Amino acid sequence: MAKGYFQMKTGILTGGGDCPGLNAVIRAVVKTAVHQHKMDILGIIDGYYGLINNKMRILTLEDVSGIMPRGGTILGTSNRDNPFNYFMIINGKKVYRDVSDRVIKNIHDSVMDALIVVGGDGTLAIAERLFKMGIPIVGIPKTIDNDLSATDVTFGFDTALMTATEAIDKIHTTAESHHRVMIVEVMGRNAGWIALHSGIAGGAHIIIIPEIPFDYDAIVKKIFERKGKGKHFSIIVVAEGAKPKGGDVVVKRMVEDGTEPVRLGGIGNRVGDEIERMTGFETRVTTLGHIQRGGSPSPFDRILATRFGAEAVHLVAKGEFGKMVSLRTPDIISIPLEEAIGRQKNVSPDSGYVKAARMVGISFGDI
Repeated sequence: MAKGYFQMKTGILTGGGDCPGLNAVIRAVVKTAVHQHKMDILGIIDGYYGLINNKMRILTLEDVSGIMPRGGTILGTSNRDNPFNYFMIINGKKVYRDVSDRVIKNIHDSVMDALIVVGGDGTLAIAERLFKMGIPIVGIPKTIDNDLSATDVTFGFDTALMTATEAIDKIHTTAESHHRVMIVEVMGRNAGWIALHSGIAGGAHIIIIPEIPFDYDAIVKKIFERKGKGKHFSIIVVAEGAKPKGGDVVVKRMVEDGTEPVRLGGIGNRVGDEIERMTGFETRVTTLGHIQRGGSPSPFDRILATRFGAEAVHLVAKGEFGKMVSLRTPDIISIPLEEAIGRQKNVSPDSGYVKAARMVGISFGDI
């Protein structure tokens, strides 16, 4: 395909944290655009940073050949560059500026007819504001946290879940061998989906999630209960946003120029220290961190990302802007962007997943 050959030109950017499946989305967008709609795809480099600083390039079929199994994103990404609150240093001083007018100018100068934005709640909230300013936009949801309420599931979650479950499986054997309490801290921000699913799949004995505040006495009770039955080890999975009853989350650090300034982390170590103090049992903590974001996407995530990418291009071709593609099992539908943002999908304490976990003896540290 010759660069700039087709008349219609659509941009695509990947914003926020990276996750497995982004390259599958990019591949699907380019292949659908070229094969079905005779459309050029303009790749935006490093998310909104590329729109602000005019970093773009045409993506060809050759560019996306073989990228489906690769983690990350060939376009790069950023979770720091909000065009409505852009961090700069002017005359040695840190300042924030609204540079959305520069973004709009760059879009117009590139002769971009539409923009596909791939991201989580923060990235899509920015996209919705740009749409209201007149930019034709279609959104694609992604996050390993699975916390977007407008879609049954986001791509990236399944792969992160597999990574976490595999880690718990490996922790299990060393915990049993050394008769230890082993804690695995996983991502998820203020939603407990990764912890809940990986905890069930990995055979954890205690799962601590943000939606169910925990009590140290209840955790210790479960550990002693297991010991009384001859089980001299326990596996605890804790979500980074978990908090004790009457307490608050553990903040790892604040990032002044980030779109998500509060960085969670450290709850695993805090729980581990308290368990050792209360029980005297040797306790070890493993924080999976960004390992959960990496690696080759699972078959489920590759397929979902492909379906999302193809449908997003079809929406562009039909001129249906201000929408986000969404999985309503088994169908891919579209919903207004404004309905897709700002409402986090959390684990219900009364959900079937929680009930099933309790029935097989898993404690949530609350009773």
